[in-house]
Amino acid sequence: MTTLDVDALWRMPKKELVSMIERGNFPNSSKKIRFYAPSFIYYKTGYFCSSPTAFPSISITGSSCALKCKHCDGKVLNTMFPVLTPKGLFNLCVKLKNEGAIGCLISGGCLPDGSVPLDKFVDAIAKVKSELGLTIAAHTGVIDFSTARRLKGAGVDAALIDIIGSDETIREVYQLKVSVEDFDKSLRALHESGIPFVPHVLVGLHYGKLRGELQALKMISKYSPSAVIIIAFMPIRGTPMEKVDPPEPEDIARVLVTARLMMPQTPIVLGCMRPKGKHRTRTDTLAVEAGVNAIAFPAKEAIQLAELMGLEVTFSSLCCSQIFEDIKFGI
Repeated sequence: MTTLDVDALWRMPKKELVSMIERGNFPNSSKKIRFYAPSFIYYKTGYFCSSPTAFPSISITGSSCALKCKHCDGKVLNTMFPVLTPKGLFNLCVKLKNEGAIGCLISGGCLPDGSVPLDKFVDAIAKVKSELGLTIAAHTGVIDFSTARRLKGAGVDAALIDIIGSDETIREVYQLKVSVEDFDKSLRALHESGIPFVPHVLVGLHYGKLRGELQALKMISKYSPSAVIIIAFMPIRGTPMEKVDPPEPEDIARVLVTARLMMPQTPIVLGCMRPKGKHRTRTDTLAVEAGVNAIAFPAKEAIQLAELMGLEVTFSSLCCSQIFEDIKFGI
């Protein structure tokens, strides 16, 4: 698929795009789809029930975030285990492992420059890896090569980073004084450090509208990511954007198939953050038809559709960012 073809796909009317998806133009070439349900959201269907302890999330800044982005306002941090010191992080991980954890997401609020302050926690993360053997995914925010290399040396299993392709969105929604180029530099730093990295693209971050997502995918495609996760804006109560309508399922599907065509050998995942209810059912079934490799917290209708399509179905309590490892080891 050439860049021109991808651009044409991006401009395609929604009905035509959906028709192409439903006609099987974007098949799942592996004939297998993986479903993930880590511990930070309770999930139960007739197919799978999430473990409350297997893969929790941790904020190394507690509830603090310098940015207070309009779509989140720090609310997401309140759903995580809070720690503020390296010793606190290690002790929490010991407790979590004793309770049955096999891994965790280490995240946190951002500093004014858009980074997550992981630097002072690197030694503690290395100790968690060497002494506890937990699978560690770390959300980095904007990152430089030095920090990326240290995370690689600490044994972090996957670095996660949100990529924004619009300066206007960075400024207005993230309220951050960096540019698209800074996100490109972060991708380059992760790539050159050799750490497995899994970029996320948040569809509809610009007040529910598509703006910058295609540019984000074009940047990501230059750096051979381990996987790409597509998530979608969902209004969160108590935030400045709580009354903003989310992007339509067809908008999310457009980003998914574009990612698939631009990076045919890269696992493409529909991640955990996206609207619920009928919106999720429509999004998830379109995602299955669009040939995604994995979905986090899938609607039961998507699981049923996958089975009807003859796809092999598996479930995991890990974070969906681990899909590249699961594929590597045939899990």
